[in-house]
Amino acid sequence: MSFLILLRSPFVTRLLLGSWVGRLPSAMAALTIPLALREAGAGYGFVGAAAGSYAIAAAVGSPLLGRLVDRWGQTRVLLPTAVLSAAGFVAIALAPRQPVAVIAGAVLAGAMTPPLEPCLRVLWPVITPEERLESAYALDSSAQELVFVAGPLAVAASVAAGSPTLALYVQALLGVLGVAVVAGSAPSRNWRAEARSGDWLGPLRSTALVGLLSALLGVGFAIGTLNVLVVSYAERWQVPGGAPTLLALNALGSLGGVLVYGSRTWPGTLAQRGLLFATGLVVGYGLLVLVPSPVYMVALMLLTGMFLAPLLTVVFVLVGGLAPPGTSTEAFAWVVTLFACGSSLGSAAVGAVLAHADEHWAASCGAAGALATLVILALGHRGFSERTPAAGAALETADSTRA
Repeated sequence: MSFLILLRSPFVTRLLLGSWVGRLPSAMAALTIPLALREAGAGYGFVGAAAGSYAIAAAVGSPLLGRLVDRWGQTRVLLPTAVLSAAGFVAIALAPRQPVAVIAGAVLAGAMTPPLEPCLRVLWPVITPEERLESAYALDSSAQELVFVAGPLAVAASVAAGSPTLALYVQALLGVLGVAVVAGSAPSRNWRAEARSGDWLGPLRSTALVGLLSALLGVGFAIGTLNVLVVSYAERWQVPGGAPTLLALNALGSLGGVLVYGSRTWPGTLAQRGLLFATGLVVGYGLLVLVPSPVYMVALMLLTGMFLAPLLTVVFVLVGGLAPPGTSTEAFAWVVTLFACGSSLGSAAVGAVLAHADEHWAASCGAAGALATLVILALGHRGFSERTPAAGAALETADSTRA
């Protein structure tokens, strides 16, 4: 019931839906860029270079754009980045056989990815009461899971209706539409960050926040190993739908976990709950080392997903509290960047392991990533438990804005 109450609050549904639509291009790009280039006759080497350029540019651009939002406000950053990112996708669609145009378009589309995730997360304290803030972040996490389900489906529908090139145009349009919905809302237009110091480190000057962000590398690493492991597993075992089915089950488990988590109040501190969910992640990925038959693999896909989104929900709330004044958007942007970097490293690591060893060793990489997250959270949980002065100031700002 808490989700229904939340969705009926002013601006919540609009911002959630707009952000969701605007984030679809990021979930589509991993498929549309390779498909469009392969249709144009490009080799896999160039396909990998283009896709990698997009991913690296997005990872580098995210915290930089987050810092600009903290300085200039949301609308002045979201609208131009939406147009520029769309232009990058259009450049690839118009000249898929021109290497320079493709790489330039991929870098532009990635670097200018509108920072909708961090922008939405700094708005939650403004539009929701403090007692429902954790439910808001849980709702955000569940929407994020649906992005990565709907994105590939949108690509498949676009390709069926036309071609991979059409899918590039579709995602460019979706990005602009989603940003227009968010940036045109009153909370987004009126949001301003607190005054910040001139320290170039920004949110990274908080040692507790750096520790928390480091834990995200382990989470992303574990997810990255899973993305490659299921491909190998589906080649060896008969799984209806193959690797996508296994990943969809993982996302389904994550969605179910966060819906349960966000629907009620839980005992203990946020840091304690984070330790609990990280422990569940270690158990799930530890059992995955067994690489069982498909029936049990289905259960493990659900189990490994079940603790992911609740853990990310806890992280979102803690990041908002640990970010120094005036750096909240950039802090949330670092969440996106470090998770993506961890995922890329995990995929690369498990690919290298599979080239020289079996799936059991490959699966152990994911368990190691989850264990690293648990260790980091355990070592720093006391610092995460303390509400910083920045957190109190942020909540005071949110209260005065609502008033």
